[in-house]
Amino acid sequence: MDLSRTTNRTLPKAYWIADVPATDPERYWCCMQLAPAAFQKRGARFQARRRASETCEGQDFVRHIVIEFPSLNVARACHARAEYTAAHPARDGACAAHVSIVEALPKS
Repeated sequence: MDLSRTTNRTLPKAYWIADVPATDPERYWCCMQLAPAAFQKRGARFQARRRASETCEGQDFVRHIVIEFPSLNVARACHARAEYTAAHPARDGACAAHVSIVEALPKS
């Protein structure tokens, strides 16, 4: 997206939508002490995490997480930043993470 053409508009928000079943809950908990710093620095907000859910179609997800970001570029940057990737070694073998980044619809 060419940001120079969006000066009169607000960029749409973006969301990380993840399923992160813990295979080793104790190790996963240690990893989760590292990752939130990356989210806070980018203005992200948890919208859903570990709440009751129901799979209506497709693969059943175990541990849903939805994180709201100010924009798609911010969401992508967070995923690539050292604060977030520092958690990966602690996370390896502790969970099976599936993360998608989705841009929200623009406000009408």
